[in-house]
Amino acid sequence: MTLLEEISELEENKKGIKTNPTDISVALKEAGADAYLMHGAIHDSDIYYATRFLESDPFSYLLTAEGDETLLISDMEKRRAEIESRVPADKIKTTSDYNYREIAKEKKDANLAYTLVLKEMLTEKKIQTVAVSYDLPAYYYNMLQKEGIDVVLIRSPFVKSRTIKNSEEIEKIARSQKAAEAAMTAAIEMISRSTADDTGSGKLVLNGQVLTGKTVLLEIARVLMENDCADEETIVSCGPDSADPHGKTYGALYANHPIVIDIFPQHKYTRYFGDMTRTVIHGEASEELIRMYDAVKSAQEIGVNTAKPGVTCADVHNAVCDALEAAGYDTYRSGSKVGFIHTTGHGVGLDIHEMPSVSDNPHVLEPGNVITIEPGLYYPDIGGIRIEDTIVITKDGCRNLNTMPKIFEI
Repeated sequence: MTLLEEISELEENKKGIKTNPTDISVALKEAGADAYLMHGAIHDSDIYYATRFLESDPFSYLLTAEGDETLLISDMEKRRAEIESRVPADKIKTTSDYNYREIAKEKKDANLAYTLVLKEMLTEKKIQTVAVSYDLPAYYYNMLQKEGIDVVLIRSPFVKSRTIKNSEEIEKIARSQKAAEAAMTAAIEMISRSTADDTGSGKLVLNGQVLTGKTVLLEIARVLMENDCADEETIVSCGPDSADPHGKTYGALYANHPIVIDIFPQHKYTRYFGDMTRTVIHGEASEELIRMYDAVKSAQEIGVNTAKPGVTCADVHNAVCDALEAAGYDTYRSGSKVGFIHTTGHGVGLDIHEMPSVSDNPHVLEPGNVITIEPGLYYPDIGGIRIEDTIVITKDGCRNLNTMPKIFEI
């Protein structure tokens, strides 16, 4: 589907979208506030979740305890907002509705002018105390208070609602996950087709050229782009680099060394992420590497099988740690600096890392949670192994969004 087709579909289906994305009245009552104000731009997942609208320049969104909302944007974006945003057209305001240009010209200060626009909008709504997110620019925080508006900082009230994905969101994540699997398949096939050079260096060679991490990254990016996805921090790490969970190898890849590939694409139009990791080795793996791989694969399966409604994130994390410790490896749980040195997983959605964290915490899993299960083992003198799937918690257990097999030696 092209972008124009997706925009047309958004416009066609807009009537079926609920007006208020989430009930924030409890959070506002606890904060002693009348409304919640957000100010962000294209990389702000919260404001996109609330409005289904983004633009390059920052804009604002106000939601009251009663569910009344206002989307404040520039004049040039109004038509697009009416098409793309889930906010009703009569709730979309532009800065010119509050004489922004005239104020900016008079005050000779664009930021002050925008503050005064926000003040007028809040006054118009009879908002005396407004809650704002932690990332509201300090200037607006200070100036609104100077203008007589009480401002309180609160944790985003959307954090909880974002942990529960509806069927539409899950399908969007699955779409990104499918793109990740296509890219992973291409990357592994590239490594599989390579051969060790004949000089004895162990470097992998493909089509007469040394196969590098950069080459594999470019192939991953190409496949993701063909699937309408973008990648920014894809990981390809080999040998000693793989012993660092976020290590990267841009140079030569080597035979008989583990190669960790972690792909987490964001769909360019839906903005939802996918996430998966596979570890492969071209050639023969040592007995120790095979033992590590088998332990991680078993622990990962245990983590997936443990994840279900009513189970806590700590239950899942501890099950994974138990499995790895039983296999003789150090874990994050005991404070080790080698072995399993990170949490078991994280939420996936509009951000690649969002709540809930699959770690030693009491969050109770419930249907609609989308999380990763990604144990790993990392030893500087041996290398690293990590396996990751993204799963959806269902009413009866969980559904794995990954179908790609886990094969170590290729």
